[in-house]
Amino acid sequence: IESKARDIQNWEEKQQFLNTIYEKFFQGFSVKVADTHGIVYTPQPIVDFMVRSVQHILKTEFNRTLASEGVHILDPFVGTGNFIMRIIREIGATQKSALPRKYKSELHCNEVMLLPYYIASMNIEHEYYRQLGQHEPFDGICLVDTFELAEPAQTSLFSTENTERVERQKRSPIFVVIGNPPYNSKQVSENDKNKNRKYKALDDQISSTYSKDSVAVNKNSLYDPYVLAIKWATNRIGSEGMVAVVSNSSFLDQRSFDGMRKHLAKDFDRIYIYDLKGDVRKDSMREGIPIGEANTVFGLAAMVGISISFFVKGGNAKKQGIYYKAVDWKAKRTEKFKQLRNDIDILQTTLLQIEPDAKGNWLTEGEEEGFANFLRLDGGEKNPKAVFESSGLGVNTNRDDWVWNHSEEALRVNINTLLTTYNSDISKIGAPLTGKAKQKFQGEGLTFDDTKVKWSSSLIDKAARGIKGEFNDFAIRYANYRPFTKEFLYYDELLTHRRGKWASFLPKDTLDNRVICVNTAAAARPFYLLAVAQLADLHFTGDSQCFPFYTYTEDGSTRRENITDWALGEFRAAVRVGGKGLLPGPAPETKSKSKKQSGVERSGTSLPSGRSTTSTHTERERHIEKWDIFYYVYGLLHHPGYRTKYAANLRRELPRIPLPKDAAQFWAFSDAGKRLADLHVGYESAPEYDLKEQWDDSFDLRVEKMKLTKDKTFLIYNDHLTLTGIPAEAFDYRLGNRSALDWIVDQYQASTDKRSGITNDPNRADEPDYILRLIKRVTHVSVETVRIVRDIEGLALD
Repeated sequence: IESKARDIQNWEEKQQFLNTIYEKFFQGFSVKVADTHGIVYTPQPIVDFMVRSVQHILKTEFNRTLASEGVHILDPFVGTGNFIMRIIREIGATQKSALPRKYKSELHCNEVMLLPYYIASMNIEHEYYRQLGQHEPFDGICLVDTFELAEPAQTSLFSTENTERVERQKRSPIFVVIGNPPYNSKQVSENDKNKNRKYKALDDQISSTYSKDSVAVNKNSLYDPYVLAIKWATNRIGSEGMVAVVSNSSFLDQRSFDGMRKHLAKDFDRIYIYDLKGDVRKDSMREGIPIGEANTVFGLAAMVGISISFFVKGGNAKKQGIYYKAVDWKAKRTEKFKQLRNDIDILQTTLLQIEPDAKGNWLTEGEEEGFANFLRLDGGEKNPKAVFESSGLGVNTNRDDWVWNHSEEALRVNINTLLTTYNSDISKIGAPLTGKAKQKFQGEGLTFDDTKVKWSSSLIDKAARGIKGEFNDFAIRYANYRPFTKEFLYYDELLTHRRGKWASFLPKDTLDNRVICVNTAAAARPFYLLAVAQLADLHFTGDSQCFPFYTYTEDGSTRRENITDWALGEFRAAVRVGGKGLLPGPAPETKSKSKKQSGVERSGTSLPSGRSTTSTHTERERHIEKWDIFYYVYGLLHHPGYRTKYAANLRRELPRIPLPKDAAQFWAFSDAGKRLADLHVGYESAPEYDLKEQWDDSFDLRVEKMKLTKDKTFLIYNDHLTLTGIPAEAFDYRLGNRSALDWIVDQYQASTDKRSGITNDPNRADEPDYILRLIKRVTHVSVETVRIVRDIEGLALD
């Protein structure tokens, strides 16, 4: 390392080399530390841009500079010291005589780990030596957890000297906070025992501000470390100064951060945002353009959207507000760095002023104001004026590899293995625990072996309470894991992390229901939906929000329609004919029966209905009924014009439903929705599209991993079979970034989970041709879906 570093003469290249060594060390040697501390160094072009920007803002808005006396500067997450070194260089280039004073008393930084603490110390001291030719120890660095400084009392600060440094920093009037906060959000697995630390003071501040003023349901992301960092820095600079951070950009537009945006707009006089994009999940295959690691400024270390933000309090600038610039989302990392160098700093680039709306939204480009006037899809208890009375997220297992499997037999083995370990551990820890022992219990004494058990916070809590597990045959359900992919699910109160409302949607697998699942607001993928007749996983459609036609009592004995009476009245009033409330409509149909396999519903052909798809509007006159509204919603949400016009709105909130302008439009959407729902719910019994089979000399239907050719004209089923004649229309039906066939290829492959060793094999011994026939059926469903959607595409939305 020394030899290599000595050979590098360019300062920027040398820093990149040292930071790479630091980053790779932790990712290779101490993966858990790298995870919880979000270890990733900041590329030099970003550091340079931020320091130049802070210098320019100080000059123009405060009549000060980085060298000015009294401008105390703090990097709370110093890493290897890159920001402080760059600030020393900036001061040295403009007012070198100020460096001794700044270095001695007005430059501050914190680090919580010893290795980067020492690297940063040496780097900073060496940079000072380069500037002035003399060595001075740097007393401005503290070995401390920055977030803990917000707590009323700190833990041991390692040494008397370090404690004195921390106390001196706490007394300093910090004017500039600059840095790169940690990026991680949460541990991958409860088995890792690698949770982020809790900081009560900061968490309480987030709860009483950002969270309190948010209308989002899921607010967990508000407690991500970078959000804590922004809140901490906001408090630290007091009534005047600025915060400059490079961070995850989710807070700019995701719904769960609406409360945070409202407070930031109030807490600061001016906010400057430079959006570097790079959200791989969101932009992957957008407009058919592949987006990946080369488009992210942090490479593989952070595949999320990134922004540089400058939050400014006080100053003499007359302008107030939020100012924004974004790079092209298609730009590569090198192009983004080049643009940062060319723009020089945030004040010298072209900025767009943002006008937040009443909901705290900043980036509202493309949103249609009329969307807010449509009917809410789900109002919940607080708002009965909605189409559906109740909705819920998909089933959140938190242990998919254990409780989902293509094979019912394999699932039974996995569940019994897990329950054996779980019950043994309950006895081992002496559960049920009570009093302080229960409060303090964090899983000590449990078996954290990935091949024997998969813990989640809810299961650890149940273990502490001594709730024993017992295998239940009726807990095995044939359910929807991903689009057009069903597996067996073990669904019970013990092992299902979050059951959601499915106990009232489908408490038994023999009950009839239809459920519309949409991907939730702020989902990374484009809007899509799919109707089902069995349970659906949380990630069935992105993060699935599900709207059932029926809700049941938990024992399944009583059911009620979930479309509200209010919505029924609104629809009837909208299309009333001649003031009588009558309009043409088809007659009801009888329900088809679903078949069973292995005691578990497997076909998905149960079709609770409402009405026949073959009826004509002239058969009889009747009122609109609730099933008709259900299918109207499903049809309308497939309308390409609706999805295009309201794409920006659908990224921020759940769909809203416009009323039809007349009876003809209502029945056109409702009929289309009925045909689509029949296709999608009953896809396992759909006709098979006539694909051509090209065989070699062997006949083998086993699938390991299928593959579509680049032009998607051939599907390589296995080494012996290739399917041809796939119509182009099959790929026009898309669910998110993938077509239905892409989902089949992705999900129907034999795999073994690295952590648990569990194998999930989609091949069926009792139906060896199931996957082959499924491909043909889903091809038919895709082509028919495209045809039906084209039929309604010409319907104008009012």
